[in-house]
Amino acid sequence: MIKIGLTGSIGMGKSTVAKMFGGFGAAVWDADAAVHRMYQRGGAAVEPVSALFPDVIIGGAVDRRRLASVALGAPASLQKLEAVVHPLVAADREAFMTAAAHAGVVAVVLDIPLLFENGTEKFFDVIVVVSAPADVQRTRALARPGMSNEKFAAILAEQMPDAEKRDKADYVISTDQSLEATRADVGRVYEKIMARAKP
Repeated sequence: MIKIGLTGSIGMGKSTVAKMFGGFGAAVWDADAAVHRMYQRGGAAVEPVSALFPDVIIGGAVDRRRLASVALGAPASLQKLEAVVHPLVAADREAFMTAAAHAGVVAVVLDIPLLFENGTEKFFDVIVVVSAPADVQRTRALARPGMSNEKFAAILAEQMPDAEKRDKADYVISTDQSLEATRADVGRVYEKIMARAKP
């Protein structure tokens, strides 16, 4: 089973590209989606996050905006949060990988925003970075609900610069083009990866 790591900074179009890989036949796991599930009512992260930051729990779920206001730009709080959430995310990823292997899946794409920052690149056979110019990235990120210039700056400060990610990548997919053109690029990259993997 080929393990493809997909990453890129905020606003680069990772989720869109991940879905495109899924359309070409890869099984896709999304770290952000896993965290969303864990923050929902009954999710695995609600209790441990509540123990750290009781004020961020609304209606039995983690309120992401409140959590961001507590943790973003506050290194000590962020460290405590990561110590709780990262092992849960890793367990979710392992369960996905085990299920994919049992199902005979040929290739998996793991969409991980902080792949390089967390040092998980060694886990993958191939790394794909999704990229776009800084002005496009800023416009997309600021269009998100609840995003502000301050929050955007705080998120960027936690992420490796785009240029460094591109340098470390096996393949770079640019998303400052039409969806059709991006999908064609994803298809070409996926074909190359699969061809490389053949004995």
